[in-house]
Amino acid sequence: MTSDGIDGEAPTLDQARKQVEHYGLEVDPQAVLVAVRLISAGARVGRTAEAHFARFGLSTGRYRVLADLEDHGGEKSPSSLAADLGVSRATVTGLLDGLEREGLIARRPSLEDGRGTVAILTVRGAQLLRDMAPEHFGRLEAMVGGLSAEERAVFLDLLARVVRGSAALVAD
Repeated sequence: MTSDGIDGEAPTLDQARKQVEHYGLEVDPQAVLVAVRLISAGARVGRTAEAHFARFGLSTGRYRVLADLEDHGGEKSPSSLAADLGVSRATVTGLLDGLEREGLIARRPSLEDGRGTVAILTVRGAQLLRDMAPEHFGRLEAMVGGLSAEERAVFLDLLARVVRGSAALVAD
């Protein structure tokens, strides 16, 4: 089951059954198929998101930092950014370095903790977010345009449950 279901032939329930039987496992082939297709879809969406953000000179990670700063009044500590974005502090440092070089964020010492720093969304960074908003949000809406409002609500619920279940992939 290696096809992504988009560019090639999708893995089928029959293929999942054959693999489960081949390994002599007692797992639900449909559950395996759903998981495989979801992983594949996530990779596909991730690739297209990177191409989308590249139009604006950003990556998904760089956009997420800028948007998170904007959502929190324009400034935040790197450790808070890392925690809220679910990435390592080193990853945030790399993203901030690039954003700072381009003048989209600035850093200053923390007023609460003189040893730490905070990242600040610059006027240029805020303007980039404003400039890209119509196209960005329009494309996001179009991405799920084939779903009704009711289907989107169900999808959000299902997605939240799957994300919680994704911990099973790395559990000891």
